[in-house]
Amino acid sequence: MQELTHWIGGQHVKGTSGRFADVMNPATGEVQARVPLATKAELDAAVAAAAVAQEGWAATNPQRRARVMMAFGALINKHMDELAELVSREHGKTLPDGRGDVQRGLEVIEVCMGAPHMLKGEYTNDGGPGIDLYSMRQPLGVVAGITPFNFPAMIPLWKMGPALASGNAMILKPSERCPSTSLRLAELLQEAGLPDGVLQVINGDKEAVDAILDNDTVQAVGFVGSTPIAQYIYGRAATNGKRAQCFGGAKNHMVIMPDADLDKAADALVGAGFGAAGERCMAISVAVPVGEKTADALIERLVPRIEKLKVGPYTAGDDIDFGPVITAAAKARIDGLVEAGVTQGAKLVVDGRGFSLQGYENGFFVGASLFDNVTPEMDIYREEIFGPVLSQVRAKTYDDALKLVKDNPYGNGTAIFTADGDTARDFANKVNVGMVGINFPIPVPLSYHSFGGWKKSAFGDLNQYGPDAFKFYTRTKTVTQRWFSGIKEGGEFHFKQMD
Repeated sequence: MQELTHWIGGQHVKGTSGRFADVMNPATGEVQARVPLATKAELDAAVAAAAVAQEGWAATNPQRRARVMMAFGALINKHMDELAELVSREHGKTLPDGRGDVQRGLEVIEVCMGAPHMLKGEYTNDGGPGIDLYSMRQPLGVVAGITPFNFPAMIPLWKMGPALASGNAMILKPSERCPSTSLRLAELLQEAGLPDGVLQVINGDKEAVDAILDNDTVQAVGFVGSTPIAQYIYGRAATNGKRAQCFGGAKNHMVIMPDADLDKAADALVGAGFGAAGERCMAISVAVPVGEKTADALIERLVPRIEKLKVGPYTAGDDIDFGPVITAAAKARIDGLVEAGVTQGAKLVVDGRGFSLQGYENGFFVGASLFDNVTPEMDIYREEIFGPVLSQVRAKTYDDALKLVKDNPYGNGTAIFTADGDTARDFANKVNVGMVGINFPIPVPLSYHSFGGWKKSAFGDLNQYGPDAFKFYTRTKTVTQRWFSGIKEGGEFHFKQMD
């Protein structure tokens, strides 16, 4: 069985804790590798080495750092299929989804090639008599990224790209469920010219996370995961004087107006709700049709589309719609929430319970489920299911639909499908959600904007990637300067005699 490593000082390093986590094959339910879980001592040693390496990296001018990002981007493109296969092998998502995972991370690296522009300061000439002022953006030092299982390439790239391009060293702690992609990306960064020690990949569990949060050298922490853990990390980081941007759970709604193209809306809901087995923080898990006629017509379109979805392992080819969920515990939780929906009175229109795939009976596969007549007090509405389950909540009016979204404690993403520009504009202006799609189901911004939610979906003032990321990973220093051109004699200034 393969035994994975940490990446420290530009090389693979075996763990010394004696503790390991199993890396599963979600399609078969078999253990395919073991990953070491770092101790506090191992984490602290990696941070100390990163701090030494960071000094030289910070002294490297932004243009040369950008060239490393350019070479890194080229290597990601070259190894796209290999990286996608690594993602799919450990996560279970289809190969097209795996390629998309890598591609969306690559797009952030492409923005980081413009780091010299993003890091420019400001200048004021003659702010006072002979006085000029200028500001500069300087790296924080050593920063950390704690990333989830559901995007093993994309989110590590979202973290490491802006952090490294800004001149920081980074401690990356990927999910212990899907660690191999981060280790391979570290190898490619070294090949691209990143100095050894500037990126350290430390595998671990809560012990490693707490060591990051308590290490005085680590200046900032970026996290993506569940809301309870996001709150925990944000609070402990703040207590220890660190910057933190922590992104948590979601319950994303899509409002469907009576004038919407219902075929396009149904296609969008199926893709956004069931892609990657629903294991996306931007997945649409709640459809909100306005009016009974709209709701009935939407269900009629959804049912045949959902029943045609193909579920299988990533090795079955590109025609598979989604694969297994990440663990047996995740499968059991999803099945339990579907059962709770039935018990609490929702109408189960498509039943994904008991799904089994011949030859993969021990895999963590969950069939697609569709509920109608869901109400806000039900568990399937209140909980982030993180699985292939779509709930329809019927709204009588547009105002009812808007209120439903606004009252939800999460605020990651939302969407509205309508043919009316005024309704769309009103929705975008009034809804209290960080990312809004208009006739677009998963409104993840392009990489030169910034990604972030509101309410219990995000903790911290600055978002991921784009301009906010460069602000997060740097601090501003402002200099006020005056140069004297002569010496003062008799209350006047005279030019010095120059030999």
